[in-house]
Amino acid sequence: MNYDIKTTELASAGKQRIDWANRFMPVLDSIRERFQNERPLDGLRVAACLHVTTETANLMKTLKAGGAEAVVCASNPLSTQDDVAASLVVDEKIGVFAINGEDTETYYKHIDAALDMQPTITMDDGADLVSRLHSEEANPALLEQVVAGTEETTTGVIRLKSMATEGVLKYPIIAVNDARTKHFFDNRYGTGQSTLDGIIRATNLLIAGTTVVVAGYGWCGRGVANRARGLGANVIVTEVIPLKALEAVMDGFRVLPMQKAVQEAGLVITLTGDIHVLRQEHFKAMKDGAIIANSGHFNVEIDIPALEKLSVDKGKARPYVEVYTLGDGKKLYLIGEGRLVNLAAAEGHPASVMDMSFANQALCLEYIAQNRDNLENRVYDVPESIDETVAQLKLEAFGIEIDTLTAEQEKYLNSWEMGT
Repeated sequence: MNYDIKTTELASAGKQRIDWANRFMPVLDSIRERFQNERPLDGLRVAACLHVTTETANLMKTLKAGGAEAVVCASNPLSTQDDVAASLVVDEKIGVFAINGEDTETYYKHIDAALDMQPTITMDDGADLVSRLHSEEANPALLEQVVAGTEETTTGVIRLKSMATEGVLKYPIIAVNDARTKHFFDNRYGTGQSTLDGIIRATNLLIAGTTVVVAGYGWCGRGVANRARGLGANVIVTEVIPLKALEAVMDGFRVLPMQKAVQEAGLVITLTGDIHVLRQEHFKAMKDGAIIANSGHFNVEIDIPALEKLSVDKGKARPYVEVYTLGDGKKLYLIGEGRLVNLAAAEGHPASVMDMSFANQALCLEYIAQNRDNLENRVYDVPESIDETVAQLKLEAFGIEIDTLTAEQEKYLNSWEMGT
């Protein structure tokens, strides 16, 4: 077994945290128990490029229980929990290629190391692994062995759909991110809570009374805006899509162009999935002491080179917080190098939320194993039956019962004859 981690000495602490997370992941735990008995993933080799966290560790354990040979590398240089990586290597004998704080060169070296296991399935969070596999530098023979893959996040799905549209995607991908039990809950409640958790841990900022600008009102932006309002913030939303902007207004938020919004902001959070949402003109318009954070997948949402160009000095204000001093003496604070703040400065989503996301991942791999010969080279939605199964299992874990349709109701919903 090959691996590259910070140290194996942290394994005991990592195992303790993995076990704690598992207590809040009953759906994935029930799938792992079934997988252990049925072994639906026998013969599959899975290369996963995910945030190496306690929740991911429980997913990797589930894949191994199902019969898969699996390795995992980091999908973000700052998201790896080194003790978790150690436990996966020492206690689970799963290859891990991830070190918290690794540089860009090491990041891609680790992706290549994961691909060296010649996967038949890829599991991605941001599509960096898939992109690497499709690059000119990659060994074409590796690509030929892959039968399908899954994608965990919005940014990755956007990239993969672009590849499919251009006809360059060489194998089918299931967009786990787009499962209703994923983006309704993970993106809204998970990102909403964990983003503010990361900001508070990094800054000790009192959210109540702070003017918070939320860039983007997709599921992640909705979650952050609502959680910030719940903590007493004055929330302003910025958008480029009229329908989403209108929804934010109807939800009770102020909506402004970014150039106007940042003039009032004590805290700006980007969650758009796009590039340079915060630019030079915005930095110039910000107040002294404004804090900047990103909870989109890539740090390109913030034009950091432009911020550095405007600055006459750069230093460390706190762990995870850099201070940029502009030419006029104004200071701006950037959290976690502009990377995913919930993972760069905290622990990511609560395990209870990731329970559903990773249950979808595990069941989608089972679906691929059963249907790989019938899939085309495009991006697929998660089968509705998997979404419904995950929702039902989560309700059962909560001890919640719901009604079922009567035969009469079923007939009525499937007929057209009966009117007023």
